[in-house]
Amino acid sequence: MVLEQLESWPAVPGWGRVRDPLRYALSVFGEPQSRTWGWRFTGHHLSLHYTVVDGVLASATPSFIGVDPAEFPLPGGMMLRPCAALEDLGRELVRSLDSERLSVALLSQQAPPDLVTGNRSTLTDGMWVPNARELFRNAEQFPGSPVLYALEARHRADEDALDPAAVENLRWTHRPAGLSWSGMQPATREILTALLRAYLERLPDEIAQAELGKVDGDAAHDLHFAWAGSIEPRRPHSYRVQGPRLLLEYDNTQRDANHVHTVWRDPQGDFGSNVLAAHYATHH
Repeated sequence: MVLEQLESWPAVPGWGRVRDPLRYALSVFGEPQSRTWGWRFTGHHLSLHYTVVDGVLASATPSFIGVDPAEFPLPGGMMLRPCAALEDLGRELVRSLDSERLSVALLSQQAPPDLVTGNRSTLTDGMWVPNARELFRNAEQFPGSPVLYALEARHRADEDALDPAAVENLRWTHRPAGLSWSGMQPATREILTALLRAYLERLPDEIAQAELGKVDGDAAHDLHFAWAGSIEPRRPHSYRVQGPRLLLEYDNTQRDANHVHTVWRDPQGDFGSNVLAAHYATHH
């Protein structure tokens, strides 16, 4: 309801309140008693996808969590920061780099205005932040919406404020950008491992360990860390961690850098595509 007031979203005929705090949906794909099935829970600032094969959780990506405001004062002087670990560990990592390594990790002094991969179902080379009408796939339900027009205007302003070279440097590609694991010092690798755990341990312990197995050991050598924007708190910033089986993307630029978007994806296996392909190849 706070966002509804801040953003002045009007009620949409046939749709209702756009920022309805109860507008979340559970979808089930297939039959839960079958060998392969999946489920999804989605709403504003939350999008979780799970694929189950032979009774075992085989995929938990994409996994999106956002928070606005990212910092909010509570009575008694406490501060509510739901994504604190994701921000603080990322900043600790980039601050651990010497000037030479930072020059490799830093893609741009300017951060992208949102997640570069957006809410797209597949990852393709050259991706850039989606505009408002691409982000709201049901944009046709908001004809004449002043909020949609305002979002489009903000997107154009964000684009105009960025150096064209920054846009090119920040586009997503399958070839990871930034500083590689092998180029990191041991202390930096420890911070990166803690950052990985902060994302992957959203899952139950046993499943989290299985996900970590995709990116630790020898697989860790394929990981890259990239940063964009300021390294100071409450200033626009963004980072990504990328490997063949992992993409972590974090962005905190909107609302004076107090609005966080985070996503964890598997470039080779989102929505269980890799495990389902292997399953059908073996059992069908």
